[in-house]
Amino acid sequence: MTDAANQRLRSAISALSDTIPRDLRRPPLGWADVQAWEAAHGVELPEPYRTFVAEVSNGTSEGSSTTHRLLSLGQLPESWQRWEAECWLSPEPFDGTASRKPAVPFPLEDEWQWEYDYYEHDQHSPVLHGIYQHGSILLGSNRGCEFWLLIVTGPQRGRVWWLGDGCAAPYADAGEEAEPEVDFVSWLQDWQADRGWWSQHLESLD
Repeated sequence: MTDAANQRLRSAISALSDTIPRDLRRPPLGWADVQAWEAAHGVELPEPYRTFVAEVSNGTSEGSSTTHRLLSLGQLPESWQRWEAECWLSPEPFDGTASRKPAVPFPLEDEWQWEYDYYEHDQHSPVLHGIYQHGSILLGSNRGCEFWLLIVTGPQRGRVWWLGDGCAAPYADAGEEAEPEVDFVSWLQDWQADRGWWSQHLESLD
C-alpha cells in the first residue's frame, strides 16, 4: 500500500470510529479471524470496511437506541431468511437460508427496478437471485424487506447498494469519480444519522 493510500485508509478509519460511539461497538474481529473468513469464502474484503471490522468494531450492539444496527461480518438479519412474495417480487421463491457466495461477482452495475420490467422467468430469475446471493455481504436492514449490501466482488467492489421491494440501487452514483472506499464511510455516517435519499424514500412508503 502506498503512503497516500495508507493515509486515505487511516482518515477513513478515523471517520468511521467517530461515527460509532464506543458503547455501541461490538469487539473488533481481529486480523486473524478476518483473514480466516476471507480464506473460507475466497474473497478479500474491501477497505475501509476490512480494517474497520478487524480493528474497530465488528458491527454494533442491539441497544443502538435510535441508530441503525450494523451487522457483524457474515451475519444475516432474520427477515432475510423468510420468503415473502411481496418483498422479493419474484415468481420463483427466494431461498434466504441458502449459502451465500461472496466470491461470485455481483451481477449489476446500474440500478434495476425489476418490478417495472416484464418478468421473464428464464432471463430474470438467475440475475435477481444473484443480486441477493452473489458478490456481497449484508450490512443492515431498514425494514423487513429492505437491506444494505457492501459489494465485495466485481466492478462495484467497495460500493454500498440498497435492495428494496422490486429495486436494487447504488447508495451513491457509481459513475462518480470518488474512490469506492468513500462510499462505505459516507453511507455509515448517513445511516447512523438517519439522513439521505433512502430515508426520504422510506418516509414516502410509511
